[in-house]
Amino acid sequence: MCRHPRRGEAGREVTRATTGSPSPRGAAVGRGIGIGLMYGLWKPRVLGAWRVPASGPVILAVNHSHNIDGPMLMGTAPRPVHFLIKKEAFVGPLDPFLRGIGQLKVDRTTADRTAITRALGVLEEGGALGIFPEGTRGEGDFASLRAGLAYFAVRSGAPIVPVAVLGSTERRGRLISALPPLRSRVDVVFGEAFAAGDRSGRRTRKALDEATVRIQARLTAHLDEARRFTGR
Repeated sequence: MCRHPRRGEAGREVTRATTGSPSPRGAAVGRGIGIGLMYGLWKPRVLGAWRVPASGPVILAVNHSHNIDGPMLMGTAPRPVHFLIKKEAFVGPLDPFLRGIGQLKVDRTTADRTAITRALGVLEEGGALGIFPEGTRGEGDFASLRAGLAYFAVRSGAPIVPVAVLGSTERRGRLISALPPLRSRVDVVFGEAFAAGDRSGRRTRKALDEATVRIQARLTAHLDEARRFTGR
């Protein structure tokens, strides 16, 4: 028997089909997998998760120094997360898997309009969007931010929650040197949500540049505080 959509559901499905934004159900499945893997293989210590808004659009801005940082956030965040992930990761069996759990493929070499539209669709539908503001894996210190985070925050009006993942690069595992030691502790620290815009509604290049400066200051301050609090 064909089920009729509940009130508002049909509209959401039309929007999803139009924008190509990923299904929240997929992200929920991904969160479940992340919980099992991250807590099964390591010992995450999650601090400040209550700072993530329980509903409505939100952007989680995460430092990036190790490949497990994204999965670690997916498994420890209080809400399912749709991550913007470089297209190079969508190869072989990982392609349908990542799509199936609601993750977004992005081409970092160009202005990927498809990825931008789908990411904005996630926020328009009240979802959580995960972004590595530095654009690529590095020192994980927010020293160099790309403009993408500011664009999504200013365009959508969604608050940004800074997230610091600490301990993923301190030591190498004995069995798999590319990963942290099994059952080692990894700290995930969520900061206070904040608005990136200046409340003027401007989306000019200057406004985005100014927003990027404000965002970088807040993310850096959160990372410093998280390091002091955890001793890492």
